[in-house]
Amino acid sequence: MKPFLKVIRLYKNEATLIKGVLKNNRDAQHRLFEIHAPKMLSVCRYYIKDLQQSEEVMLTGFLKVFKKMDTFEGAGSLEGWIRKIMVREAISYLRSKKTFEFAAEELVLEKESENNIQSNIEVAQIQSLIDALPDGYKLVFVMYAIEGYKHAEIAQTLNINEGTSKSQLYKARKLLQKMVSKLNVNTHLGYL
Repeated sequence: MKPFLKVIRLYKNEATLIKGVLKNNRDAQHRLFEIHAPKMLSVCRYYIKDLQQSEEVMLTGFLKVFKKMDTFEGAGSLEGWIRKIMVREAISYLRSKKTFEFAAEELVLEKESENNIQSNIEVAQIQSLIDALPDGYKLVFVMYAIEGYKHAEIAQTLNINEGTSKSQLYKARKLLQKMVSKLNVNTHLGYL
């Protein structure tokens, strides 16, 4: 008879996992990291073009998650709480690099138009289009369109006024529409 190794899951539910992290249990920390790292890396990647830098920001974010786990009140999802930490870390990183600026002028916003763009663009192409946006546009666009922040939250987080947030989003959408249209034309004509 061959000996076998039985694997026992120690963390069957989130509450037990959180208790383990609170006790600085390395296995619990590792398990939490394994569960959430792929999504959190993509969150960091939304903000930071360079994958290596995104990974570093994510790791720094997880260190904060482990240190501040006692502040998680359980009111929302653990994933959402971790995600907020990652967003703040990405923004802090960008601030430290001084890679984004916001246009000072306010823009009179036109009525939102329907997005009538039909496209077969791949996810990687969409990410590269978002990466091509000016940094201020990109930051507000990702926070609003992808992360679901409201303009008031964006303004407070980035220390800008709400009108600037709305203006940056409007400009980002217009520029993305142009880029998608151009990509569609080029794809249709066989350039890509």
